[in-house]
Amino acid sequence: MFYFPEYGSAWMMGVTGTIHILASHTSVGAAMLFAFLAYKAYKENRTDLYPYMKKYGMFLLIFSYVIGSITGPGIWYTATAASPRGISALIHNFVWVWATEWVFFVYEVIGVFVLVYFIDRIDKKTHLKLTYTFALASVGTLALIIGIISFMMWPGTEAYYTTGSASDAFFGINTFPHMFLRIGFMIMMSGVIGLVISSAIKKENAELSAELTKKMGYIAIFGGFITMFFFMWYMGTLPDNAHAVFNVSKGSIIQSRIILTVVFSLYFLLAIIKPQAINTVLASTMIFVILIAGLWPGEKLRESMRKPYVAGQYIYSNQIISRDVEGKNIKSELPIIAQKGLLQVNPFIPANLKVITDENRLEAGKLLTKISCSNCHSLEKTGVFRPLRDRLQGLDKEGIKSILYAIGDGGFPYMPKLKLPDEEYDAIAEYIASLKY
Repeated sequence: MFYFPEYGSAWMMGVTGTIHILASHTSVGAAMLFAFLAYKAYKENRTDLYPYMKKYGMFLLIFSYVIGSITGPGIWYTATAASPRGISALIHNFVWVWATEWVFFVYEVIGVFVLVYFIDRIDKKTHLKLTYTFALASVGTLALIIGIISFMMWPGTEAYYTTGSASDAFFGINTFPHMFLRIGFMIMMSGVIGLVISSAIKKENAELSAELTKKMGYIAIFGGFITMFFFMWYMGTLPDNAHAVFNVSKGSIIQSRIILTVVFSLYFLLAIIKPQAINTVLASTMIFVILIAGLWPGEKLRESMRKPYVAGQYIYSNQIISRDVEGKNIKSELPIIAQKGLLQVNPFIPANLKVITDENRLEAGKLLTKISCSNCHSLEKTGVFRPLRDRLQGLDKEGIKSILYAIGDGGFPYMPKLKLPDEEYDAIAEYIASLKY
């Protein structure tokens, strides 16, 4: 168990993941935009577009393929620490899918260098063909990753639990709306990054800068429309536990999405109507606005809606296996935990805490709370990740125990249905009640 005080392990994954997604999503959208610009430059003999494409490609290389390639392994690092069984499930279900994705990714990395450094050294038709293959490789990478990420919400079909098949895990009602939602956001981001580059060449060529700024505005609006359209479809493909989480804060989520849509639309319309008003400072600032106000809440919502699971609707976020998966020879651990308790079943419990006594009750309760709850709740007074004591404010030990019993009986669909022996419930309740903030 990896416990990160104050923030919780999930926040560490969220911060790393959000930065990575901004970089990686930009790369896929930019690859499609690169192909569009190369086509336009070749067909219309627009030699003035090639210097812009080279600058765009250099920005893409640094922003997406350096930052993205660093934060990608960062996600593996934090996820392996925070959710080893979740990562194990993804690897054991999709090892060949991931291997295929890496083939596409290697082609992307080589391709971006070739497109940037050989843009003036090979004939334009060959360069155009390379941009097409680069775009296809980027979309291929996305499609494979989305199938894996969608499995984290729930498997593609119910048959997966019987067959254990990778295709049953991969293809489901959630996969394609999720993929097109991401593609829409990627197209929007390609326009947002394009505005940074087009504003930067204003001094060199004001006319070209204005033309490209308008084009990027149209592209960004188009991408935003696709994002919103498929977001509505995506929300209709979520499991019941996801809707239970969504309904808790549905009003504020919808309100924030509307506000962000208006703000982004005004920015993109400004680029179309008055392109000279877009400067490098404004364009760069909007990247961080999208990161902080747009991407972070969206990723946090997706992670929250997956609760109480971390993968496949059979591994709880606290790493306990909650149901049988016959196709993978996986057995639910809930019956044995209900019978013997976490302290007896978990192999990493210190010997002095295996049996609860009056002397170690608080210490055992603290450890049980960390094992059961810390992936979604912080325990400290200053904790920012769903502080546990705040959720149980005003309840004494017996009141907290009643909540724990309700959770074990499935009273909260977005929390693990974890039944424990009474003495472990008692130790958890006593520890939580002792947290006087």
